[in-house]
Amino acid sequence: MIKKINTKTIKLIKYYNYINYDLIYKNKAINRYQKDIYEISAEKVEKLEKLKKIISGITNCNLKRNATNIVFSDGNPKAKIMIIGEGPGFNEDKEGLPFVGRAGELLDKMLDSINLNRKNVYITNVVNYRPPENRRPTEDEIARYLPYLKKHIEIINPKILVLLGSTALNAIIGKKEVISKMRGKWIEKKIGDCATSVITTFHPAFLMRQPAQKKMTWIDLKMIREKKLKLKI
Repeated sequence: MIKKINTKTIKLIKYYNYINYDLIYKNKAINRYQKDIYEISAEKVEKLEKLKKIISGITNCNLKRNATNIVFSDGNPKAKIMIIGEGPGFNEDKEGLPFVGRAGELLDKMLDSINLNRKNVYITNVVNYRPPENRRPTEDEIARYLPYLKKHIEIINPKILVLLGSTALNAIIGKKEVISKMRGKWIEKKIGDCATSVITTFHPAFLMRQPAQKKMTWIDLKMIREKKLKLKI
């Protein structure tokens, strides 16, 4: 006798399209993946699916008009550490995932240095579509996508929020803040219903241009490692 698949299970199966892992499903309100087992509530699945659908439905947006794919997220939706970059580049736009080019390789090394990887962090960007010529998003573009970013943070509900670069810093903390003064400092912040500890460090793309700053980033990474231990993540 064939059992009927309920609505929640269908939503979980659909969510496979949003997370790039082979899905093993049961008739339960959780998401299971073959490579890495992520158990995600049906409610979180539904919220993420709805958010991505809303962003995909944006109209009259030059970023979307010139992009190939929406770049929504990568990593583990259950993670208590969330990372926010600036915006997709050429490779990210092509693959539909954040941080998959050279900057992504460096980010992976940065995470590995403090015993983290994409299985235990969640990654997104300030804007979800590639700015032409990989330019920085304009203030209007940042303002347009900021409500979606804040909702994204609220859904993931991280204990630690890592901002990579000045664009992420200015979007979340404030336009007047300068990364050289703000990096390596913890800020307790409420974003919607999410109360989180926020830290800013240099963007991997910046570090490739200014490798001398890697020593400062290493200080920031050690602070994240210490906070992670303190919070028992």
